[in-house]
Amino acid sequence: MPSCALSPFLPRRRPLPSPLLLLLLSRSLHSSPPELDLSHPTLIVWGSNTGVGKTLVSAGLAASVLSPSSPNPSTFVYLKPVQTGFPRDSDSRFVYRKVSDLFRHRLGGFSAELLASNHALKASVPAARQVLGARTERPEAEGEEASTGLCWYEETRVGTGESTKGDFKLVCKTLYGWKEAISPHLAVEREGMTLEDSSLREVLGRLLNSSAGGGDGWKENVWRVIETAGGVASPGPSGSIQCDLYRPFRLPAVLVGDGHLGGISTTLSAYESLTLRGYDVIAIILADQGLSNEVPLLSYLRHRVPVLVLPPVPEDPLNDLVDWFCESSKVFSSLQDLVISTHSKSIQRLHDMPRKAGNILWWPFTQHKLVPEEIVTVIDSRCGENFAVHKVRNDREMIVPQFDACASWWTQGPDFTLQIELARDMGYSAARYGHVMFPENVYEPALHCAELLLEGVGKGWASRTYYSDNGSTAIEIALKMAFRKFLFDNEIHMNSGKGISSEGCIELRVLALNGSYHGDTLGAMEAQAPSSYTGFLQQPWYSGRGLFLDPPTIFIHKEIWNLSVPESFQSNQLKPEDMRFRSSDVLFCPSRDSSAIAEIYSACISNQLLQFSKLSCSTRIGALIIEPVIQAAGGMHMIDPLFQRILVRECRSRRIPVIFDEVFTGFWRLGRESAAELLGCVPDVACFGKLMSGGIIPLAVTLTTESVFEAFKGDSKLMALLHGHSYTAHAMGCTAAAKAIQWFKDPITNPNVEFKEKKLKELWEMKLVLQISSLPAVQRVMTLGTVCAVELKAEGSDAGYASLYASFLVQQLREDGLYVRPLGNVIYLMCGPCTSSHFCSQQLKQVYRRLYEFSQRKLRDPQSFQKRDEP
Repeated sequence: MPSCALSPFLPRRRPLPSPLLLLLLSRSLHSSPPELDLSHPTLIVWGSNTGVGKTLVSAGLAASVLSPSSPNPSTFVYLKPVQTGFPRDSDSRFVYRKVSDLFRHRLGGFSAELLASNHALKASVPAARQVLGARTERPEAEGEEASTGLCWYEETRVGTGESTKGDFKLVCKTLYGWKEAISPHLAVEREGMTLEDSSLREVLGRLLNSSAGGGDGWKENVWRVIETAGGVASPGPSGSIQCDLYRPFRLPAVLVGDGHLGGISTTLSAYESLTLRGYDVIAIILADQGLSNEVPLLSYLRHRVPVLVLPPVPEDPLNDLVDWFCESSKVFSSLQDLVISTHSKSIQRLHDMPRKAGNILWWPFTQHKLVPEEIVTVIDSRCGENFAVHKVRNDREMIVPQFDACASWWTQGPDFTLQIELARDMGYSAARYGHVMFPENVYEPALHCAELLLEGVGKGWASRTYYSDNGSTAIEIALKMAFRKFLFDNEIHMNSGKGISSEGCIELRVLALNGSYHGDTLGAMEAQAPSSYTGFLQQPWYSGRGLFLDPPTIFIHKEIWNLSVPESFQSNQLKPEDMRFRSSDVLFCPSRDSSAIAEIYSACISNQLLQFSKLSCSTRIGALIIEPVIQAAGGMHMIDPLFQRILVRECRSRRIPVIFDEVFTGFWRLGRESAAELLGCVPDVACFGKLMSGGIIPLAVTLTTESVFEAFKGDSKLMALLHGHSYTAHAMGCTAAAKAIQWFKDPITNPNVEFKEKKLKELWEMKLVLQISSLPAVQRVMTLGTVCAVELKAEGSDAGYASLYASFLVQQLREDGLYVRPLGNVIYLMCGPCTSSHFCSQQLKQVYRRLYEFSQRKLRDPQSFQKRDEP
């Protein structure tokens, strides 16, 4: 007999939040997916609809695994996370009883024993009272929550009592139950016991891992099956649909199809919903209803997924189904073999990937001699901002979450909800358009995206949108635009491809900053100063066609914001108080324009431009190009915004067009939609990419003013901008960008946006940032918007882009669940515009702990420190 117990107290009931509040709650409570031990077959059973036989399939598979004839005993764990109609309808009890009956029926002459148990963990008060037979009234006090801990346990042993090979074990668990047989979100509304998605996943993950066995228990033959409630898109307790609720686990899926009339449609719809979210559907199984639904299913799926057919299920409610399960045993045996084969192949593929990658791939920005096979990160999938990484720990096959702390080369910003929205919208766009060429044509995605860009990052200055494929190409286009604008404004006429002025032929150069990076294509390389990226081994033809200024930089050291001024800007007028700031807000204050340091910047810039013009009368500066506020690839350096603002002003006074490279800084990366807002000035041309499309597909854009556009008008096609590529303004990219642009700036979908101020909330806990800046091993810290960077104190060859100084620290952080990729001796964290500040603080605490250990280790043994850090 089952034993039952109510919790000694009844928690207060809270009113169910509105759908909007639930959405905001799900955004603010960021949680990482759980670690999962996948050493054994683990799957999730879905239904194309309610009542299609999911529990029959779970019981049949369990009975096949727990066959008395099997030479090796197995453990089968059945988990039902959400159950309504409880306890009258209890799928876990059905599996418990039916598998026990089948084991007894099949014993025959076999010497085998089955230990079966069923356990209900928690239920609403009405459901618990139904179990107890209680007649007390439901609590009516306002705010009370109708929920209770429920200890319902039943156990049985089936067998001869003479088994020498050990027990077969069946463990069935219901996690949460509600009395009324309705959709879980309605049951919560009527009976209480609210349940957040993160809480449900946490409990489920803990049960999955505990069922994997401890010590040498992993060597046992363990199966784990999760059975969902209702259909694939049925709501869970919080109202979110189940295919989203369980997506962080991304377990192999068995879809129970529908053999009835109309079942082809519901089955395919369910299949598409699962694959859209990145699930692997390893089999579809359905009961035969005489309509041969499996035939069109196989035709549509082109035999990519096996479709298994069960005999018709008896409709007599008094039928114990033992004969049906026996008749179905071959089908379930086939399903069992399929699951084993799929699991084995999946694990083998994960093991083989590092070796194969090292043999056939050529990774960018990577010295392959420094990447042994054992440190290659195998990413099985991503869910929002987290990678699901394969690792082997103590001979266990683990899927471990890693926060993508480098935002996958600065492209990523979506949470999981936006990831699914982007996948859905891009699928629609691909189905509607495929790809169509762009010149002289227009279609909705390209037009809509352009309108959003001009109303957003280009508002108040830009009027034209030029699409391209990536940031480097966008820079090439911007340079062409700026140079033409310079020639046009300065009335320099083109003749045989050369600019002709009153002084004769001229050569155009750019004005840029040392430490800048604008891309890897040839023109973009020429527009940046000498660096690791432009050395002879990388680009033997590099000449550096520009005047490159040393910029003043801002950083935090020992809890103080400091200004570092290059030697060329040194002046007796500078006072110590001009070099230190109490907060970053002071740095961006417009009142600094009238300061002494502003005059110094202006005089030094004017002098350097004058000196450059004296070098050659035939060489002109035809464009200024800068990364606003932050130089990313150059080491995550913050440039004094006052300096850049004055630099723009000086160029404007000389009719030099201004280019902002916002490929990295745009779309809230620095806490504003555009970094131009931080500078307090606008460009003539600006380039955007990366976050613009949510990081899901390549797309870039160059925005410009109408006057730049006018410089390309003429009677000849040769006057036009002759630049483009086959996938210019491709529909999928424009669709993704339109979705991401709107998502990031809408307070409903992005709770970090402070609507009135049009900026992001502070995401990195400043108190912790200041503490990091005081650690002995830290040279400087920079934080702004979604970025937090730390430069380790290093000297000589240990500093700079080629440094391996941070290698040991990087590997430690990856083991801690943070995927970081350094820039030499600079490590950085980067979140998305939607990431909660609480989650950011959790990651930053991990970094602080490792940096503290790093500092202590260096102080204890500075000589062996460097040697042990080499990979």
